[in-house]
Amino acid sequence: MYRVLLPVDTNEDRALAQADYVKSLPNAAESVEAYLLFVFTGHSNELPQEFEKFKSASRIGSVRRAQESLEEAGIEVTVLEDSGDTEDDILDEAEAYDVDSIVLGGRKRSPVGKAIFGSTTQGIILGSDRPVVVTGDGGE
Repeated sequence: MYRVLLPVDTNEDRALAQADYVKSLPNAAESVEAYLLFVFTGHSNELPQEFEKFKSASRIGSVRRAQESLEEAGIEVTVLEDSGDTEDDILDEAEAYDVDSIVLGGRKRSPVGKAIFGSTTQGIILGSDRPVVVTGDGGE
């Protein structure tokens, strides 16, 4: 089984672009296992205690949409969540689940900005010993 980690943020188009890439892998329905990861950071950790029980990655629209898209294609999906430092959490989850690759969602950049990646993306590329794929932002 080929395991992929898809760290998603709240952008649904980007999450769907990541899911589309995974669905395009050879024999995806039979041979790919997807791990969707949402990392709660900064402001999301400051919820009042009575709302903590509602904090769940499955409640995030981008996670739900990517999960639905992958499952409709017959791909087995596991939803993961973490909180803290996004880059470290992504690398830790990749190690914990021994994924074969990490599929990141790219952001729209200016012509000059296209020469470099965002800081999290760059950190994952440089910090991982696994293949890292960066998809488009999903916009037209």
